[in-house]
Amino acid sequence: MKRLYLLCAALSLAACASITRGTTQNVAINTPNVSGATCTLTSNAIGTRTITTPAVTNLEKGKDAIHVICRKDCYDDGVAIIPSNFEGMTAGNILIGGVIGLGVDAATGAMNQYQNEVSVHMVKANACKRKS
Repeated sequence: MKRLYLLCAALSLAACASITRGTTQNVAINTPNVSGATCTLTSNAIGTRTITTPAVTNLEKGKDAIHVICRKDCYDDGVAIIPSNFEGMTAGNILIGGVIGLGVDAATGAMNQYQNEVSVHMVKANACKRKS
């Protein structure tokens, strides 16, 4: 009976990061001093997504970094990378969820985490003439 209880407890806690942190994450994208820039975010996990800054977007977690290119008239393009980092909660699978939990977290992207806020710096273009 004790073994059955332990097995049930272990299976219920499998995939710790999937359960506690989820498979998506909100990330704020800012272009300091340049509002209204159009930014294209690209990775295998999210595909291609376009947002207008400032914005908070919900991203599917994945192992690959997200490439960001921001554009606005009269500014040079701003480029940034949102790295994918290891989610510390996944370590709980080593103790509790085992290989099954680790596999679930890996397959769903829950074992990864992005930084919560990204600033993409843009510089005013020298040869720009605004339309009046």
